[in-house]
Amino acid sequence: MMDGGKKEEAGPSHGGATWDKRKEEEGDSEEDDHHQDPLAAATSFVPGPLLSLKDQIEKDKEDESLRRWKEKLLGCLESDLDGQMEPEVKFHSVGILSSDFGEINTPLPIKEEQSNSVLFMLREGSEYRLKLTFSVLHNIVSGLAYTNIVWKAGLQVDQSKGMLGTFAPQREPYIHMLEEETTPSGALARGTYTAKLKFMDDDKRCYLELNYSFEISKAR
Repeated sequence: MMDGGKKEEAGPSHGGATWDKRKEEEGDSEEDDHHQDPLAAATSFVPGPLLSLKDQIEKDKEDESLRRWKEKLLGCLESDLDGQMEPEVKFHSVGILSSDFGEINTPLPIKEEQSNSVLFMLREGSEYRLKLTFSVLHNIVSGLAYTNIVWKAGLQVDQSKGMLGTFAPQREPYIHMLEEETTPSGALARGTYTAKLKFMDDDKRCYLELNYSFEISKAR
């Protein structure tokens, strides 16, 4: 499966089917120091301590309107929060939508025997989309992104990555659709593929590693 996504970036192909200060002079004034290289200024930035959403809401608990605004913005209620600082992302299912067969959803995590069997079959030259269902708990997850690596006969044939975005905790699961993709065509494109789909955030927390197999068959 080749996953599409917003801001997707195609990676290298290695065979088989492919998807398509200056130094400042002495004597400079103190004013000049405020106009240093912006990159250097950025690297000197020190972020504040990580706060739980519960602590952030409680900071303004005396201001009822502000507290309610925060709850509405975050998509959750103070009673839903447990004070945990680290976010958690739980993936419930991964789905494939195609004009060939409609929609197939696979609950996550998949069973060990499923990772060694073909989860779905696509016809060459067919269009499809990936559908993700997941929940965010405890705190905001920032920069949730995925990478997907595909192999055929032991050779890496594709690597893609994409950004899902930043998500706040909420009671209802998120449903995220990635952009439409088209499978490759031709005799070399047909056959069974193995793949690894991985989800991480800006802090390099890994929330899911999914190993799976799929097949591309001949068009009708």
